[in-house]
Amino acid sequence: MPAMDNDWGLVADIASSVRSGRVSAISLVNKSFELIEKNKSYQTIIAVLKKEAVMRAKMIDRAVAKNEDPGLLAGVPFIAKDNFLVAGADTTAASNMLVGFNPPYQSSVINRLEAAGAICVAKANLDAFAHGASTENSDFFVSKNPYDQNRVPGGSSGGSAAAVALQLAPFALGSDTGGSIRQPASFCGLFGLKPTYGLVSRSGVVAMGSSLDCIGPLCSNVTDAALILDVISGKDELDSTTIDKDRSGYSKGLKPAPLKGMKIGLIKEYMGEGIQTEVKQAVVSTVDKLKKSGAIVSEISLPSLPLALACYYIICPAEVSSNLSRYDGVRYGFSADEATNLEESYLLSRGRGFGMEAKRRIMIGTYVLSSGYYDAYYRKAQTVRTKIINDFNRAFADVDLLIGPVAPTTAFKIGSKNQDPLAMYLSDVMTVAASLAGIPAASLPIDKDNDGLPIGLQLMTSQRQDKRLLSAALSIESMTGYSL
Repeated sequence: MPAMDNDWGLVADIASSVRSGRVSAISLVNKSFELIEKNKSYQTIIAVLKKEAVMRAKMIDRAVAKNEDPGLLAGVPFIAKDNFLVAGADTTAASNMLVGFNPPYQSSVINRLEAAGAICVAKANLDAFAHGASTENSDFFVSKNPYDQNRVPGGSSGGSAAAVALQLAPFALGSDTGGSIRQPASFCGLFGLKPTYGLVSRSGVVAMGSSLDCIGPLCSNVTDAALILDVISGKDELDSTTIDKDRSGYSKGLKPAPLKGMKIGLIKEYMGEGIQTEVKQAVVSTVDKLKKSGAIVSEISLPSLPLALACYYIICPAEVSSNLSRYDGVRYGFSADEATNLEESYLLSRGRGFGMEAKRRIMIGTYVLSSGYYDAYYRKAQTVRTKIINDFNRAFADVDLLIGPVAPTTAFKIGSKNQDPLAMYLSDVMTVAASLAGIPAASLPIDKDNDGLPIGLQLMTSQRQDKRLLSAALSIESMTGYSL
């Protein structure tokens, strides 16, 4: 179980110590390596980038010695989910299909972090191709929850979340398609941020659902997440879907939003049946604290939310089917050497390279896009998506912030949902709507259940209001007093 105090301290303070020469970058990356080795039993890490990290750390220390600016994040170690392309390491997306794939370039997010002086020390485990909510779909091994090794850390960014909770590094990168940052953050007691769709470049990140994928940080606190967002956000010529960042930035001048008079909507559809008692109680308790602090909290209904999960599991597999079509055994990825013709190559390479969940999503996606079913399923799902977006827009006309649980339960036991894909998909029931709407959303730890497992509160604001979300999160973080 992780220590309750954050041993690293704030990311800004770490970087300041390196810039001043009080702490060396090489000592920080060595600390990460030692912690990774010490916590191997949690199975969070796929690859350690020792050679590359040491080289970058020495470069930063030399820059400090020469009084050169080593960057805003000078010497800060971080861990990237293994669907990010990183120079010097294979990118596998935790799938047998990509074993041995050494990328010819880096993702834009990694480039921006490195330009700011941060150092990638390792690649984290995930559900293969980010398909899952538990990290049990990794083709390599199952990551374990830092609070209970018999439980999952969530998914698909479970390795990243567990790594930060174990304090292997001050922060990690994750990707969120339907809740894959927020749900593991909730399960591991972290602040996990899914920014507005397009605020962070997806260039160089293995695609899952292109109209849904978002890149964001997993951190021990809100302040660190704001600083990381400052570095990684903004337009990128390599990703045409990117948007401009807030001109004032996200960390500079960030203050807790005044809770007095803040209009907050508690999502009615997320507080009904099927929610673990302690999760519901934690949310209600937080609402009571918000009211005592002067916030105006009212119950808000979004009528389309009960359709969000079904809508997501039509649109997302359709995009998965399209994105995974490139893995054909010819261009790159696993190729069956014994194939004697093109059709055999397709069948053997894809049959062996993809795991069960990837195959399941390919089949669903191909079906809903096929002739005769496109209008019946995919087109209708897109219509429902528009209704969900409109419901959120109407809600944000009345409130500043929407809140509710992140997931129906705390971390569940490893293997408990393996044989029931629908039960596993229900883990995303409270997170997919924000992804479909493209709005910023986050998980903030607020309490623990009777087994000592973390409980997260989900926060949502309207598109491009990421700074408002961070400011509100900072206020609630201070109010609840929860720490890693």
